[in-house]
This record gives sequence, C-alpha cells and structure tokens, in this order.
Amino acid sequence: MWPLFPLIAVTVALLVIILRQVNQYERGLLFTMGRFSRIIEPGWRIVIPVFQSLTKVDMRVKAVDVPEQKAITKDNISVGVNAVIYYRVNDASKAILEVENFIWAMSQLAQTTMRNAVGEVELDDLLSQRDKISARIQGVVDAASDPWGIKVSNVELKDIALPADMERTIAKQAEAEREKRAVIIRAEGEVVAAENMAKAATMLAAAPGALHLRTLQSINDISSDQSNTIVFAMPLEVLRALDKLGK
Repeated sequence: MWPLFPLIAVTVALLVIILRQVNQYERGLLFTMGRFSRIIEPGWRIVIPVFQSLTKVDMRVKAVDVPEQKAITKDNISVGVNAVIYYRVNDASKAILEVENFIWAMSQLAQTTMRNAVGEVELDDLLSQRDKISARIQGVVDAASDPWGIKVSNVELKDIALPADMERTIAKQAEAEREKRAVIIRAEGEVVAAENMAKAATMLAAAPGALHLRTLQSINDISSDQSNTIVFAMPLEVLRALDKLGK
C-alpha cells in the first residue's frame, strides 16, 4: 500500500495544477500556445500548464467613478464635473482581444467625452438639463465601446463645481428673481383689492342709506376696544338732507 501514496500525491498535485475554476459571474478565455481557442463557461475546467492559459473576465455590471474633470462651457465658464458610469461586458473575447485594458480605457473614454459634452452647452443648460447631457455622454461612450464588446447602461453626472464668484452671481440672480415675483404678486393683489373696493363703493352709493349703515357698522367694530377714541364724522346723506331743508 505504501507505494500508492506517492502516486496519489502526484495525481492530486496534477489535478490542482491543471484544474481552474470559473465562477458563475465570469467567463474564461482559453489560449492554447498563445492563440485564442474558445470561451470557457462557469465550472471546473482543465487547463494544461505551459501549453494553455486562462484569462477570466467579470461579466457583472461595473460602476466606475469618473474623477472630476475641469472643463469650459460654451459661454466660457470654467466648471468641474464628475460622473459615474455603469457598464458591463457583453462579449468577453472582444473585451480582452480588442483593447489592452478595458477598465482603464472606459475611464479615459468617459473623461474625454464628458469634457467635450460640457464644452458644447452653456452653463444654464448644464445645470438645468443634467439628464439630457448624461444621455448624450452615454450614447457617445456606448457607441465608442461597442467594438470592445461593452454595453454602457447608464451615465450620471454626480456634481458640478462652480467658481466662488459664479456661485455668488447665481445666488444674487435667484434672489432678484424671487423679489421680482414678490413685487408682481403684491401688485396683482393691490389691483384685485382696488377692483373690489370700487365695486363695493358703487354698490353702497347705489343703495340709499347703505353708506350710513356701513358707517354705523364700522363704528360698532371700532368701539369694541375701550382704549380707542372715536371721532364721529357726519354722514354725507345727513348733510345733504340738511342742505335740502335749508333750501
């Protein structure tokens, strides 16, 4: 039995050397004597040392943080923009054979495309239309990375950094806009109040004794507070009646 132990040990060692595991979320590229042979599906696979090699590719969605890029908008304002790009490998063979390092290449492509997209729009559009600009960047990056077997699912602009003086200018502009709306609303309220007062005056003037009753009602409201001093004005109707009597 003892001679069997070295044989078993050698067999186990060979299995450890030639067996390679490909996880469920991966695909393997098998190269035989330097030439691409086929794509290896998940599981345990035999790879002959020296003659063959296996390169694994992660097929899951990747989120790559694009570092902040300095760019100049169409109206010559310097801004700093960063983003995050989501993509996945659709064709493992192209991702390895067509580009040297697809992760680094995708990061560089996203940075360049983001700077170009920012340079094509004005600052107001950049701040108010992030979704459209993100979709434009996604389309350009997706088309450029398609020959690499990569599909871009989404691009999101995370932050837009403005110069300090520009932030103050935008804040002043927003404050002026709010004051403008407040003045307009106040003026519209005064117009409505004036129209209602004119209507009320017309109705009181049209009804005999209505103005006198309104005056008495106002005096009653004022007299509810004992600290008030009331100066009673003779109603116009009384003066007119006295004038008629005098004539």
